[in-house]
Amino acid sequence: MRKWLSPLLATLLAVAPMAHADDAARWTPAQADAWYAKQQWLVGANYTTSNAINQLEMFQAETFDPEAIDRELRWAHEQFAMNTMRVYLHDLLWQQDPQGFLKRVDTFLSIAEKNGIRPMLVLFDSCWDPDPKLGPQHRPIPGVHNSGWVQSPSRHMLVDPANDKHFRDYVEGVVGAFANDKRVLAWDLWNEPDNPGGGNYMDKQLKGEQERIAELLPQIFDWARAKKPTQPLTSGVWIGDDWSPGAASLTAIQRTQLERSDVITFHNYEQPEAFVSRVAQLKKYGRPLICTEWLARGAGSNVDTILPIARRKNIGMINWGFVDGAIQTRFPWDSWQRPYTMEPPTVWFHDLVKADGTPYRPREAELFRRLAKTPRTAVPAF
Repeated sequence: MRKWLSPLLATLLAVAPMAHADDAARWTPAQADAWYAKQQWLVGANYTTSNAINQLEMFQAETFDPEAIDRELRWAHEQFAMNTMRVYLHDLLWQQDPQGFLKRVDTFLSIAEKNGIRPMLVLFDSCWDPDPKLGPQHRPIPGVHNSGWVQSPSRHMLVDPANDKHFRDYVEGVVGAFANDKRVLAWDLWNEPDNPGGGNYMDKQLKGEQERIAELLPQIFDWARAKKPTQPLTSGVWIGDDWSPGAASLTAIQRTQLERSDVITFHNYEQPEAFVSRVAQLKKYGRPLICTEWLARGAGSNVDTILPIARRKNIGMINWGFVDGAIQTRFPWDSWQRPYTMEPPTVWFHDLVKADGTPYRPREAELFRRLAKTPRTAVPAF
């Protein structure tokens, strides 16, 4: 583990003035391509420790679990040849204790590096419970998908412009601390910013939330870019019929995501034909593509069909999720309306590994390993 010296922390935690736009511009397509060409084929999962119900429980001091992280990331690298993970942070952790939070992120990155993993770190998220609270988190609701996941920021903090300084301090503090750290793969600034909540939270948005996010998201890109990170910035599109450049249906939030990101990221839980169609739309931007959420077996997004297509097209792939644990995402989305308490699903919806480290389907683990080690030109047609 790296030693943290108090003078270094003081420097990292200082909030520097925003750089002029000319000093920290979006990467050109050529710069993005050059960065992507230096990477292995990027393959991984959205990761939360199996004993954590959400990102707060994963990174709070009382429940942060380095042993579980080490064990589970070892499974990912050894059994699936994964080299990245998409990992969610939370602004309340920064607000509570910036130095302690950064130390735990640093510890996580060291464990990941030891296991051949370079994570993509997510700063904000608009999915699930809009009222996060620090401290002990409730236990999983039996049979329900992602029953304790929380948004960042909370809906009440989001709609109040008085919190903008906190948001800026959080972005600049975290990105600034690791802007030149080779252990970090990329920054995903906001997960599904135009999501109305999901689950049983679809009608919980406050008035003006979407307008606030549309206003904040470009600033968040500016705040992060002002720290001059050596890693790319992104925020992934996930809804809508057409993501092509200039499409009339693109919203203000989607335009920011597609026009400010250094590398283009997206989510797709559909069948192979739809996945290929989405890729065709996004290829028009002339930038590397990474699918940062996929794998919904019951919806037709399967390892056997999607992963070979992505490998052949050189698209980075980060599925949801990895270990079957407290987030319970082996259950499908409809479990919010019909909890799977009496009759567990025959087919897992997400996730790859049982709690003891055994792959849910050994064939999937073998395919991950084979594709990760096979040159793109040698991947057979499926």
